[in-house]
Formats: sequence, structure tokens, C-alpha cells
Amino acid sequence: MTELEFTKSSKVTSFFSDSLIMIKRSSRHILRNQDQLLGTFFQPIMFLVLFASVFGGAIEQALPEGISYIDFLMAGIIVQTVAFGSTTTAIAITNDLQKGIVDRFRSLPMSNLAVLNGHVVSDIFRNSISTTVMILAGLVIGFRPQADFVGWVGIIGILFLFTFAFSWLSAIVGVFAKSVEAVQWLTFVIIFPLTFASSAFTPTENMGKYLKLFAENQPITQVVEAIRALILGVPVDNYVISSIIWCVVIIAVAMPTAAYLFNRKTNE
Repeated sequence: MTELEFTKSSKVTSFFSDSLIMIKRSSRHILRNQDQLLGTFFQPIMFLVLFASVFGGAIEQALPEGISYIDFLMAGIIVQTVAFGSTTTAIAITNDLQKGIVDRFRSLPMSNLAVLNGHVVSDIFRNSISTTVMILAGLVIGFRPQADFVGWVGIIGILFLFTFAFSWLSAIVGVFAKSVEAVQWLTFVIIFPLTFASSAFTPTENMGKYLKLFAENQPITQVVEAIRALILGVPVDNYVISSIIWCVVIIAVAMPTAAYLFNRKTNE
């Protein structure tokens, strides 16, 4: 091994080691923050029960025969919770930048990108807890999935990819925002229209022409429809492929953008 190859190998090893330390740090913050932990448990249950109770009777009549609204709704609620849950990445990054913690990290021989990796991966951990809680709550109130083992593997894979993509997108907001309050309204402005102008809670067939066109050609709908088809055990058509493509494109754009902006911000 040449000296150059050895140096590159050492940098890669150091990068993964630094990222692992930051992942542990961010995950501990989730477990030790009681307010965030309670939100992780109760927010998804609240959304699930409210949407099922308020919209169930009206929308179920428009669904294909044999599909209950709770079964239709579950995919949308899961994706909505994951999308809004990804905002914790932005909040954590903004907090680190505001409190000067990143400046302390810069004095250490570690990669700046490891800080972002720590928040993004721990966000996957947090959303996994929320999704598990929501599915268990759904089973209690009547959710009856038809997915087989392969279907559940597909659901988990798409959710992990989607969480990873939206967390990196959220990381960009976290770098740009000057306060936690700014993060909250910025992420709300971005995520709220995407989740509600989609097929998450109601079929797109009942939407107006232009709203339907937007709803059917945006990432949330593609991910929701892919997961919904797998949950219901019906043909997935092209939704799985489309959802994967959307997530990969978002990651390919958001990840280097967030890293570049974070490095520029910390070097100012």
C-alpha cells in the first residue's frame, strides 16, 4: 500500500469512526429528552385516531369495496409522521450551530460531515420508534395489513430510504435557519403542502384538475402509494420504483448541498 492509499484509507476509517460517535451522541439526546420522547410516542397515535375518526365515515364511501379507511389511511399517516419527524434533524443542527458546539468540534481532528451524519441517522432511529408505535396503535383500533414478509421488507426499506432523504433535505433548512423558530415554520411551509396535497389521506380522484396533477406527481404521493399497495397486498404498479427514484434523487442533491453549506457556514 502506497503512502497516498494509506492516507485515504485512514481518512475513510476516521470518517466512519467520527460518524459513529456523532450517531451515538444524537441518539442519546433523543432517549434523554423526555419531551421529544413523549412526542415520539403520542403524536403519531393522536394523528391516527383523529384522522380515522374525523374523515373515516366520509372518505370510506369513496374507497374500493373491501378496503377500510384505517387500512387506507395507515400508509399516509406513517409517511406524514416520518416527514414531519425529519424536522428534528434541522432543529438539532440549528441548535448545535447556535450554541457553539460545532466550533468546539472544529478544534478536534474530526470531519464536519460526521456531525450531519449523526443527526440524520439518529433521526432514522427516532422515526422507527414512531412508526412502530403507530402500527401497534393501528392494530388496536382495527388496522389489518395484508402484507406478507417480502411486503414488510419492502415497506421498511422504502421508509428508511424516505427518512434518510427527507432528513438530508431538513439538514439544509437547519443550516440556513437562524433560530429554532425559523426551522419550525420553514419545515412546516415545505412539508405541510406536500403531505396534505397528496394521496396520504384521500384519493386524488376527488381533487381538482391542477391539484390532482400536482398531487400525483410529487414524492409524498409516490411513497404513500408504494407503501399502501404493499400494506394492502395489491399490485404496486410503478409506485415502488418511482418512490425509490424520488428518494435517490433527493439524497443525491440534498446530501452534498447540506455538506457544502455546513462546511461554508462553519468556516465563516
